[in-house]
Amino acid sequence: MLKHIATIRWKNHGPDFLRRQYSREHAWHFDGGVVIPASPSPHIVPAPWSNAMSVDPEEAFIASVASCHMLWFLHIACDAGFEPESYEDAAEGVMTKNEAGKLWISRVTLRPEILWKGSHAPTNTEIDHLHHLAHEECFIANSIRTEVVIG
Repeated sequence: MLKHIATIRWKNHGPDFLRRQYSREHAWHFDGGVVIPASPSPHIVPAPWSNAMSVDPEEAFIASVASCHMLWFLHIACDAGFEPESYEDAAEGVMTKNEAGKLWISRVTLRPEILWKGSHAPTNTEIDHLHHLAHEECFIANSIRTEVVIG
């Protein structure tokens, strides 16, 4: 069994917690030493109780789906003998209300743009197949009920 650990740290620096007047800013600490400033989205919690410059959980979720897909795509492309020059994805998540009226990220659309090295570039059909295989292997996609599409 593999374990992955993220430590979340928050301190009460608000003028009045019980009146919801407190900062929701916090930090994500990862085992490699990286610390990422985090906050709720200002669309959910308005400033000054949130910080638009920090990563919010919804952005992190979308980035996690896109990153996992990319890593598997690169692995599978390598196995197939294709060499990418670069990979960029402007992934987007959509929040809707579920059956119980609760907001959730119901769809993540990946928009990968890949530049290939050399003359041995895959066809569009081969690229679609690589994405299909990457989606099947992605740990994050296999862990969620959110629809993930390649757009």
